[in-house]
Amino acid sequence: MPAATRTNKRQAYRWRDAPRTAALDTTLVVTTACLLVIGVIMVASTSMAVAEMYAVSQWHYIVRHLIFIGMGLTAALSLRLVGTRQLEMLSRLALVLAVLVLLLPFVPGLGHEVNGSTRWINLGIARFQVVEVAKLLVVIYVAGYLARRPELHRARFFDTLKPLLAVGVLAAILLLQPDMGSAVVIAAIVGGMIWLAGAAWKHLFVLGACSLPLFGFAALEPYRLQRVMTFVDPWSDPFNAGFQLTQALIAVGRGQITGVGLGASVQKLYYLPEAHTDFIFAVLAEEFGLIGIILVLVLFALLIARIFAIGIKALRMEKAFSAYVAWGIGLWIGIQALISMGVNLGLLPTKGLTLPLISAGGSSLIMTLVAIAVVLRIDWELKREELERPRRRRDWAA
Repeated sequence: MPAATRTNKRQAYRWRDAPRTAALDTTLVVTTACLLVIGVIMVASTSMAVAEMYAVSQWHYIVRHLIFIGMGLTAALSLRLVGTRQLEMLSRLALVLAVLVLLLPFVPGLGHEVNGSTRWINLGIARFQVVEVAKLLVVIYVAGYLARRPELHRARFFDTLKPLLAVGVLAAILLLQPDMGSAVVIAAIVGGMIWLAGAAWKHLFVLGACSLPLFGFAALEPYRLQRVMTFVDPWSDPFNAGFQLTQALIAVGRGQITGVGLGASVQKLYYLPEAHTDFIFAVLAEEFGLIGIILVLVLFALLIARIFAIGIKALRMEKAFSAYVAWGIGLWIGIQALISMGVNLGLLPTKGLTLPLISAGGSSLIMTLVAIAVVLRIDWELKREELERPRRRRDWAA
């Protein structure tokens, strides 16, 4: 056979067997985009009265929200340069980094106090809530820990206790800020990841029973105890301690089935505090009614289900670290969304937690987009490996 013919056949073989470019997960991208669009609409609707109260432009908060979305997408795109291998290498230092990050607000001149809480650092042009970074670092740390212990269901009690002791250190720092809501979210994320890893039920039961008194003791702080009592009966003091919850319930009740219409909310007009952040879901329920509530619930359900599906796929492909990272991020978004919506609907005591991808708040928005980008990166790597496997088999056969 002429040399030129052999060369042409070899080139044709390479082009035919070259792996195609792995595409991004459509469901994950579309649901995230839909939640972002809903967030932009609701921030525009809820923030104009707030802007008027602070004597700034009526577009002030919506412009800031769009800028934060741009920053989050930019940070997410930068993860193209960071693979799961680099994240797994980071997992051994992630806990130390999380502790250092949470201590930053206590540095004089750097920390910023709002309503008696020191949860933010002042970056000059904006404030950043450091616990949002700590959440991702905790997920990476626990994922690395669990990936190094593939048979946790047979492990000793201390092996199950170790990551929860680390959570206890972080929770203690958060309670000093104070931020019990984030402490509960992080504890729930880690507990869920350990359960998904197959930890023994008896270990989880003992640890859960031991942690309840600790959170109960933390809840005995006067202002936290007042929140619990207000949650039990908000109408006993509707103009003081129960004001936020009663106004949120009024907003939800006014929405009924179809809502009062976009922009027609009354509760956002100085009645409902933090209408563009913590209680944005109540205004959404007022303006779009039960239909709007169901739409948001379905979108979050699709988003979280897809994230968990990617984690299951990673575990089947023997990528334990990637699986646990995906599951941790799914738990993070799901638990925080449930708590935020539960507070707005009067199902849980008041907590200062934003609704992911919807509420105004740069720190949460940016880090949630980064976390979703990590899941997209995991899915992209899995698809690329699937595309490369047939070529490797053919190359070996040739």
